[in-house]
Amino acid sequence: MVCLSPLLAQGAEPATATAAPSCPRVLQHTVLRLQDEKPQALCQYAGQVVVVVNTASYCGFTSQYKGLEALFAKYKDRGLVLLGFPSNDFSQEPDSNAKIADFCENTFGVKFPMFAKSKVQGSDALPLFKQLTEQTGSAPRWNFYKYVISRDGQHIKSFSSMTGPQDKSFVAEVEKQLAAKVNGS
Repeated sequence: MVCLSPLLAQGAEPATATAAPSCPRVLQHTVLRLQDEKPQALCQYAGQVVVVVNTASYCGFTSQYKGLEALFAKYKDRGLVLLGFPSNDFSQEPDSNAKIADFCENTFGVKFPMFAKSKVQGSDALPLFKQLTEQTGSAPRWNFYKYVISRDGQHIKSFSSMTGPQDKSFVAEVEKQLAAKVNGS
């Protein structure tokens, strides 16, 4: 399993000075993985369709982990990566990173990358979520809010928590982005 750990620093800044030119601005962040709390540059996902989702272990939508993992398994070979960010912003993720990682793996078999518990709303939000909010005009309103980012990082679409991972509109957006090539080719 790849449940990942805390963010580099809650206010970690985009790694623009060291980011490769082909890395979209939205991925120019370094965050901590959930299980081992080691830093990971999100630029490694450049050129892939990225789904970013804020998660929680004690939410009515927690069962979406199963659908998210199924979506990841179905499309990862076509260039989809799913990035999970546990958050207690809605008071439904009180556990430590280690407990969250254990829960993800043992309850839902999560294999997609997970990162350290972080803020996803407001002035203390992780810079990635600030940027996603700025670019879509939509901040997470609850747990399991989703963003689909195109391969080139130029197109980002948000989906509410009510939109499950198997929802036709969500899957259609993922498939549309998977079919598109970088730079619109």
